[in-house]
Amino acid sequence: MQIVKLLVTLLLSISYVLQPNGFVAASELNQASQSQAYYVIELVKFGIHNDGTHPVETTKGINKALQWAAQNGKTTTTLPTGIYLIDKESQINMVSNMVFELPMDAVLKKETNAKENYTLMYVGYGIHNVTLKGGTYIGDKETHDYSKKEHSYTPGTHEGGYGIFTQGANKVMIDGVKAINFTGDGLILGGKDTLIQDLYEGHFIFGDIDDKGKNISNAKKVRTRKPLALTHAIFKAEREFELSNAVKLPNTFDLIFYKANGTFLKKLKKVKVRDLIQIPEGATQFHLVFEQANKKGAYLEFWNRVVSKDVVVKNSEFAYNRRQGITVGGADRVLIENNKLHHMKGTLPQSGIDLEGGFGENGNRNSDITIRNNEFYDNASYDLILYDGRNAIVEGNHFASKGAIGLAISDPFTGATIRNNHFDGTRIVAAHDATFINNKMNDSYTTINGPNIKIDGMEFTDSMFAISSNKAFGVSVSNVTINNNDKNDSGLSLWGKPIRLKNVTINGKGKLRVVSGGAAEGSVFDNLKVIGYNTDYGLALPPATYNNCVFEGAPSDGKYGSINLTQAGKYVFDGCSFQSPETLHILLLGEHPKLDVTIKNSSFELLGNAQAISIQAARNVLLENNDITAQQLTSNKTEVIRINDIWKRNEKHDVLKAVIRGNTIRTNVAAIGIATLYAGTGAPAYVIENNTLYTAKLLHKKNDKLTNNSLNP
Repeated sequence: MQIVKLLVTLLLSISYVLQPNGFVAASELNQASQSQAYYVIELVKFGIHNDGTHPVETTKGINKALQWAAQNGKTTTTLPTGIYLIDKESQINMVSNMVFELPMDAVLKKETNAKENYTLMYVGYGIHNVTLKGGTYIGDKETHDYSKKEHSYTPGTHEGGYGIFTQGANKVMIDGVKAINFTGDGLILGGKDTLIQDLYEGHFIFGDIDDKGKNISNAKKVRTRKPLALTHAIFKAEREFELSNAVKLPNTFDLIFYKANGTFLKKLKKVKVRDLIQIPEGATQFHLVFEQANKKGAYLEFWNRVVSKDVVVKNSEFAYNRRQGITVGGADRVLIENNKLHHMKGTLPQSGIDLEGGFGENGNRNSDITIRNNEFYDNASYDLILYDGRNAIVEGNHFASKGAIGLAISDPFTGATIRNNHFDGTRIVAAHDATFINNKMNDSYTTINGPNIKIDGMEFTDSMFAISSNKAFGVSVSNVTINNNDKNDSGLSLWGKPIRLKNVTINGKGKLRVVSGGAAEGSVFDNLKVIGYNTDYGLALPPATYNNCVFEGAPSDGKYGSINLTQAGKYVFDGCSFQSPETLHILLLGEHPKLDVTIKNSSFELLGNAQAISIQAARNVLLENNDITAQQLTSNKTEVIRINDIWKRNEKHDVLKAVIRGNTIRTNVAAIGIATLYAGTGAPAYVIENNTLYTAKLLHKKNDKLTNNSLNP
């Protein structure tokens, strides 16, 4: 009995399957099944050569082998080590439900040719569940004949030679491949475009269609003369379409669906050109109505477009291609991660990755693209271009093509999130509609335009953070640190329309000014800190409201590097802190005939024999409730607050209004705390009231209005 129980226990612990020759363990059966599904392509059987010869036979043989494998239950195919020369006139055509797994020393090499366009590996429309794993794909860039044009209408640039081309394919994995030396791109993810019909002037008549699908007279509208059919073969599988390339027609229209017998089905209002339109169940035809009283020269195109979907590209290398590593030219739901993209050079754009479907030029759309943890370097022009499309996540990448553009976001692209990337000697050029989170940059610069750009958390080292907003408050910046090491022309440069800054800290000396620019008045800067700036050049602050900001010059030999308020517009400093080093002559200098400056609730600390505030020209000046400490003065002629100077005393005044109120000034010698005497001829009465001076004196004009000032020894 014990032996029987033991046998039963063993049988229960192992799963068995009944086969014709008896019971077989399920694990063994599963291994056998997997082995049967794995197929090493037999070279002799299919006439394939792996010595780099016989391209026609080799290409035909690989295609036959893939077809045979698919038809015989094989789900993984491979080729032995070797060089497989791929015919210049054809390509490998991938099959569905197949893993094509190659060792890295299995080389698929395109035969030398003179073609403007070619493909080595093609994953076409209708192909799905494909994995290309491993292997080296090589183009003919080094031996290509670039001298010929295939047709009179082609550009002759020879930039269409692709390593791998997915055209409307679905569920594709590219893992661990190497694609190099192509005349165009290592990989292109594209779409299948089917032009169903062109519509011309003669296809339209005057009239309208009501909400029940009935034709009605209306001389102010035009409609299609005959219904457009949804009978093309593509619509058996693809249940959407679009209308595009409208000429002399409005951008919006009404669309009315009908059944095969002409029965009204559904009306869509205010549909836009290039909208994706879903075909309702039972619809076989439709009419269009445009709100326009003219059909002269009207033109429209009726398309179906199928982009590549659900694509993963990972652990791969794309290098030494003439145009770019990867083009996303019509794709939805794409993940590109852990790849190396380098040495793209030869014909523009020369980019590691380019998201460009030509949507604005009647091409394909890109959407929901993630580009993560990739290495970019030594690309001639760009690392990554977001040219057109919507919704991209760019994170964890190292952009390191020195002197090139690491990231370009163009006008046609919307909805980019850029986070945790390192721009290593590469630039950022961003047109609009992007959010930057926790990125870092060194030894480069940005061009940020807006609108709808948000930057939150970024660290710059020896880089120029340049913003030129083309819309008021179209750019907002927070939690940014800029570290300067007296190495480059680096810092913060502000131009264009007003922007918002919050919690921006600028540390150290740049080669020139670490804050400069000419942004229009109205910007708001909260908690801007500029510490250790170069006092040879000072700062050129744009007109803005500065709340709780800090300005401290570097201890150096700089004498004339003031904080300059020299632009037209309104400056407000509220709750700010200013400190000058020992050598500086003037800490804050205001000079412009249209300058309007308010400094209030702020503190000034002079560590040398310097003027705190010197106003040489202004429309309006208000200095109120500030605390100025000057305990290192060496001359009793130093003027702590000065309106104009002795050299301009005989010139016409150019400070039109000044109020100096409620300030406290402390000096170590009997210097001049407030000086207005030399304001110039015809100067109006300035208001000097409620100020408290310790040790310092007043030097004022006779017509100034002095009230309740306190002079203390």
